[in-house]
Amino acid sequence: MRKTTKLVHGGRRAAHPPGTVNLPVARASTVLFESLAHLAETQKLFEAGERIATYGIVNMPQRNAFEELVCELEGGHRAVTVPSGLAAVAVAIMAVVKAGDHVLMVDSVYGPSRTFCDRTLARFGVETSYYDPLASGEQVGALMRPNTTAVYVESPGSLTFEVQDIPAIAAAAHAHGAKVVLDNTWATPLGFRAFDHGVDVSVHAATKYIGGHSDVLLGLILANESTYGPLFRFWTDTGVTASPDDCFLALRGLRTLAVRLDRHRASAMTIARWLAGRPEVREVLYPALPGAPGHALWQRDFVDASGLFGVVLQPVAAARIAAMLDGMALFGMGWSWGGFESLIIPTYPERVRTATPWQPGGPCLRLAIGLEAPEDLIADLDAGFARLAG
Repeated sequence: MRKTTKLVHGGRRAAHPPGTVNLPVARASTVLFESLAHLAETQKLFEAGERIATYGIVNMPQRNAFEELVCELEGGHRAVTVPSGLAAVAVAIMAVVKAGDHVLMVDSVYGPSRTFCDRTLARFGVETSYYDPLASGEQVGALMRPNTTAVYVESPGSLTFEVQDIPAIAAAAHAHGAKVVLDNTWATPLGFRAFDHGVDVSVHAATKYIGGHSDVLLGLILANESTYGPLFRFWTDTGVTASPDDCFLALRGLRTLAVRLDRHRASAMTIARWLAGRPEVREVLYPALPGAPGHALWQRDFVDASGLFGVVLQPVAAARIAAMLDGMALFGMGWSWGGFESLIIPTYPERVRTATPWQPGGPCLRLAIGLEAPEDLIADLDAGFARLAG
């Protein structure tokens, strides 16, 4: 089946189907067993990796359906759900490291992921060092240490949108016995099939495009067969699970993901092209845009794009940027993205980069293009540029 058909028909079966189009929400903490023999057999099947309900924290219908459908789309072996995207990052990394290990983290990573490494991982005796997001596989290989157990990639990079050569980086990591963890939130499972490119663990903030309506917090971690065991054990040991209601909303969001992404991408491309022609804009950071940084790698490895990208403005006073953003009628200011509404925020990557300096030559903005008519969004930006000019 093609991906759009899978999104409609996948993840709709349960052990005892009620016959409804959507699986009903099963809110439960306790699973009852008919006999001691039934309890023992169920526990045995669970420990062997079967998707069978033993307790409300694992293997409930919505969670199973959601995880199985996403694995089918992205190519993972199994998945687990957690309460947020950041929880997914933390659980994924902790599942593949131990005290005394070293993590290679891309310098363009999502800010809270960096904070988790520098503050929490360090407290547990795991060292993190940062590498250039434009590093080749050979350069990443040269940074590996005997105790490097994980290489973290995020492509495109958070805020700055560099595209990484993930197959080359994965080859270098595997040659040294390290696992590759990818934050794949930008592309979604439809835009980049992580496991076809050598990734071991794929992380998603399902809060974003998968949920799609700015009303759910959810994280998702997919793993290949060799990495799923440690991931599953750490997940069950810590009890970091998601509610059935959130899984229901995420599964509902998946049904329309393909059509929403088509609109997000098409509108983002229209607006990115328009911005590239504006005198106020120094550079558009949207890998799907021909001529933009990273476009060749994006074209080689990705099959779709989303509606999130960056813009570097020509040098201008901070007060003028405030005048522009404070008066936006359609673009809201908020830290999340992936919903139906458009957002715009200023960004300051130069404040956190450590491996490579970020010197864009002007102030940076991040735009999340929603489902509004692109003509209306362009009109809103045009009025904003008039305020920027004073």
